[in-house]
Amino acid sequence: MTPAAVVWDIGNVLIGWQPERFYDERIGDAARRALFAAVDLHAMHARIDAGAPFRDTVEATAAERPDWAAEIRLWHDRWEDLAGPALPRSVRLLQALLARGVRCFALSNFASDPFARSLAVHPFLGRFDRLFLSGPMGVTKPDPAIYARLEAETGIAPAALLFTDDRAENVAAAAARGWQTHLFDGADGWAARLVAAGLLTEQETA
Repeated sequence: MTPAAVVWDIGNVLIGWQPERFYDERIGDAARRALFAAVDLHAMHARIDAGAPFRDTVEATAAERPDWAAEIRLWHDRWEDLAGPALPRSVRLLQALLARGVRCFALSNFASDPFARSLAVHPFLGRFDRLFLSGPMGVTKPDPAIYARLEAETGIAPAALLFTDDRAENVAAAAARGWQTHLFDGADGWAARLVAAGLLTEQETA
């Protein structure tokens, strides 16, 4: 079945999401390793993705670990550097689909405040036909409920959705609902999948 819509993850698909790399560049590899061993920053961010207030959650974590407070606050204060840069070929693929009139939705673990800040830097994030973001929705991938919400609110049958994400568990959850899926491991493979699905030509993916 030719997909009726393409569903995109954002982090590591359209913009970079490598917090460890960000911290390596700012405090060095050894200090970053010590920080991430001492403070579960990914768990902190999971709470934000689920709807916890961005600044308050970071500040509460910094207050719990005053020895790392300055570094923890970078998660909020330097968000635009932490979440990025844009992945140019992926962005071109999104634009090519939209130019073709293919409906494109974002389905991402992303809270409202961080997304607004990322949107200001990456305006292409505002071009989706619809955003399905975990923070406003109050549910995160790979919970089946977030996929069910997208199905219900778009009215598109699961088999007519083509979804890409860089995390295998998120892809598996979509596949379990009957979605067409692609585990994103680079724009080349994603471009080939879009061609195979009949959504773009090879020339359009160049």
